[in-house]
Amino acid sequence: MTELSADQQHDEAEAQGEMTFWNHLEALRWMLIRVLVVLAVLVVGGFGFIPWIFEHVVMAPSRNDFFLYTWMSKGASALAMLPDDLKRPFHVDIINIQLSSQFFLHMTLSVWFAVLVAFPYLIYEIWKFICPALYANERKSMRFTFVFGTVMFFMGCVVGYSVVFPLTLRFLYNYQISPEITNQLSLDSYMSNFLMLVFMMGIIFELPLVSMLLSKLGLLYREFFSTYRRHAIVALLVVAAFITPSADPFTLMAVFLPIYVLWEMSALLVKPAPKDTGEDDGLDDDDSGRDYLTD
Repeated sequence: MTELSADQQHDEAEAQGEMTFWNHLEALRWMLIRVLVVLAVLVVGGFGFIPWIFEHVVMAPSRNDFFLYTWMSKGASALAMLPDDLKRPFHVDIINIQLSSQFFLHMTLSVWFAVLVAFPYLIYEIWKFICPALYANERKSMRFTFVFGTVMFFMGCVVGYSVVFPLTLRFLYNYQISPEITNQLSLDSYMSNFLMLVFMMGIIFELPLVSMLLSKLGLLYREFFSTYRRHAIVALLVVAAFITPSADPFTLMAVFLPIYVLWEMSALLVKPAPKDTGEDDGLDDDDSGRDYLTD
């Protein structure tokens, strides 16, 4: 049998509906072109909206009329157990100490805005690229993974913006080692903490997805969460205290509870450990789930 040339192999693969290595490279090239074009259009189009977004969204946690501060003040007025500091007016004085900071911040926010708006489209392009290499059952599983991961990431960013960053900003800006020192926050410091905390919470909210993937690989089982639940509570309290180093329990619990809910959600998404074939413990998967919930 004569060996087929590269062109003949390419034609035969196309006739069979298969993609060659060069087909994959071509598909990847066009995917990157489409993504870059969409991002470029959003960067240019969003450039004019950035001043409004910066004033009404990014800078909102620095003012006393931010919705979280209003709720905290009302809660402190209704419940005597909450600290009176929650009712104290809050405002951050932000200064710019670098000549070019505001210009580069405008450009940076345009890029972040484009990535955020185009994120579902980016996920779609990645999905469309890898989809031909998957079987039907794998496509169904991966579709759920992409959608679930995207939703959880946005939920984490919302929690980071609505709860974590405002509480962190409020505590650290009001903290004083000496009353003779007046706090003035630089624009660069404000934005670096804003982007870091919002993005970090988006990553933390991927914990259920990571747990589910590790479970599918056989590296993580439901019994792990039941066994180490008490240890996890202590560890998550430490993480919450690190994110918002505040002494009042309200701020600590406001950060701890969403993270702990992620832990419990992860426990419900992973599968129980496989049973030993030689022993019959009389429990099925649903029983294991009930055992975890009642542990």
